Amino acid sequence: MQKVRTRIAPSPTGDPHVGTAYIALFNRCFAHQHGGEFILRIEDTDQLRSTAKSEKDILDALNWLGLSWSEGPDIGGRCAPYRQSQRSALYSSEILKLLDSGHAFPCFCTTDRLQELRTRQMENKISVGYDGHCLTLTEEQVAQKLSSGVEHVIRMRVPESGDCVFNDMLRGEIRINWQQIDMQVLIKSDGLPTYHFANVVDDHYMEISHVIRGEEWINSTPKHLLLYQYFGWETPIYCHMPLLRNTDKSKLSKRKNPTSIGYYRDMGYLPQAVVNYLGMMGWTMPDGSEMFSVEEMTTNFDLSRVSLGGPVFDIAKLDWLNGKYIRETLSDDDFLQQFANWAFRPDRVSGVIPLVKNRVERFSDVVPLAGFFLCGLPELNETSFDNKKVNMDECRKILQLTLWQLESLHEFNRTAIESSCVSIAAHLGIKIRDFLLPLFVAISGKEISTSVIDSISILGLDITRARIRHAINVLGGISNKEAKELEKDLRDFAQKTE
Repeated sequence: MQKVRTRIAPSPTGDPHVGTAYIALFNRCFAHQHGGEFILRIEDTDQLRSTAKSEKDILDALNWLGLSWSEGPDIGGRCAPYRQSQRSALYSSEILKLLDSGHAFPCFCTTDRLQELRTRQMENKISVGYDGHCLTLTEEQVAQKLSSGVEHVIRMRVPESGDCVFNDMLRGEIRINWQQIDMQVLIKSDGLPTYHFANVVDDHYMEISHVIRGEEWINSTPKHLLLYQYFGWETPIYCHMPLLRNTDKSKLSKRKNPTSIGYYRDMGYLPQAVVNYLGMMGWTMPDGSEMFSVEEMTTNFDLSRVSLGGPVFDIAKLDWLNGKYIRETLSDDDFLQQFANWAFRPDRVSGVIPLVKNRVERFSDVVPLAGFFLCGLPELNETSFDNKKVNMDECRKILQLTLWQLESLHEFNRTAIESSCVSIAAHLGIKIRDFLLPLFVAISGKEISTSVIDSISILGLDITRARIRHAINVLGGISNKEAKELEKDLRDFAQKTE
């Protein structure tokens, strides 16, 4: 019998997401419950957006939660390397097999042609997808274009009729018509593989037995199964987990809920409470207990007990559970030690000290001046933003545009933050001093505090995002109409700064 091997394969293109941890937890529990192995692989085929910092943040976040792995980029293993960017030779050799067998073909269509095709298909209300244009080229035409160095991608052939039928561990038989499946690009024009191709090749060579992933990948499964068929490889068993939801049942997103694991660490949640809560997402212990460790979850784990109803990620419920952990599992000494480790984390304190040192005359001055670094969301109301220089509507506009701009930064540091604020203020025609006033209030709860630019840099994007969003809500929020107008304003700003 094949050994159970599962994997998590995050892309290092942003914050470590609670959805990643949720899927990692269920993969780890399933593998360990069957005496198998759980593997971490970095899917960095998007070279423009992938960063070493994001990869480190993902590994640190999963380690903080206690979700260790048997093989990965940090510890190696018999299937190394575990970064897709280091496996190019394997993808190059495998794509040749598909080209030789005729299951894949070079596509020379330009971006303009593909856009025109997409527009025409949408106007005619037909399925959007590649029309097989380059399949009509003769061998001689293809050879001539390749020898001339014409830019191209490599696509996979897809059956023209019939259904792809497969079994899902949770959902039973799933049937998807092949006409709904696009002729997927496997190798991009830069020679790098797409997610779909690298994913299948890596899962095969890493001997992954079970692919446990989010339900958003259901419609991609036919592409993956077709590749297994073309290569003549044994297919893994698929299981598509329900997506995490906001309280309004929409897909969990950072626009409505904090989604970064770093946010929960920086807000002072206990890792065992967070991972316990993730375990409750659509699954329950046989005895109905709500407090359990990863080890207890693993011992009692049964994937068939997962509910397909979209589990709601409710921070109020997480707060309740975290409070139980603090009160029921920490002695006074443990509480003191863990609080000190959180509040006086060197990387946080080392940035705060230079901001307050020259402003205090005694240590008792520190808390009134810098206590906001250790709080959650400042207590605010509309009067907190009363200012003759900037009205309420301008405050909301400043906060929303700044938030979007900060979220788009490739490097979240003081220089980039200051540059963004100065640029947006100039775009809005507001003096930088007046522009920063609502940010001071949103971040610190006060009009005057330590440098707001430095404060944002020290607090980090996760906490900054939550505080700015909180301030916007206090001011009445942003309507859909306003959001569209502000998004247009942001595009105009982006074009000016390109």
